[in-house]
Amino acid sequence: MQAKPRSLQTELFKIPLHKIINTRHSLCVLGAKINWSEFDKTFGPLYSEGKGRPAKPTRLMVGLHYLKHTYNLSDEEVVSQWLENPYWQYFCGNEYFEHGFPIDASSMTRWRKRVSEAGMEKLLEETIVAGLEIGVLKKASMNKLNVDTTVQEKAISFYRCKALSPHEREAGRLVERAWCDTSSKLQIQIEACLLLEGALYK
Repeated sequence: MQAKPRSLQTELFKIPLHKIINTRHSLCVLGAKINWSEFDKTFGPLYSEGKGRPAKPTRLMVGLHYLKHTYNLSDEEVVSQWLENPYWQYFCGNEYFEHGFPIDASSMTRWRKRVSEAGMEKLLEETIVAGLEIGVLKKASMNKLNVDTTVQEKAISFYRCKALSPHEREAGRLVERAWCDTSSKLQIQIEACLLLEGALYK
């Protein structure tokens, strides 16, 4: 079932969040630029009308996922810290400070399954649009992709590999000896270089 619309009735004994926080905070600025209604249009059809429990507000679920990835947190951690942070609550659409957990952390896993990969790409798309509008992201910076291959498997062959030539395997053994025998390291390195040179030009 789709989320219920927010009540416009004001709370007499609660102070609105926007009166007790710095609205120039980065999360407040970002929250004002993101087109939250676009998510309602995109994810609304994924819920059955009039069946089951009412869903949590789309802005809450989207906002929690933004915070999760921004601060590199688990589902449990982002829900727990939301409870303590008025800026996070404001970013996720709360008008007043809440003292109870907004959802169970497992709801985030179920929500991701519901919106699928296409839904998560929609979150990224709206982030880029907001970044361009704020000015923290430039179109020119999206023309080039930098890939960190630190943990990517490299095409490295160890000297024991049978695919290497005898010269290359012998050079590898000499390099390994150099690490252990510092007294003759220079001589061993020279021998290794000569072996590799011979392997290249054979």
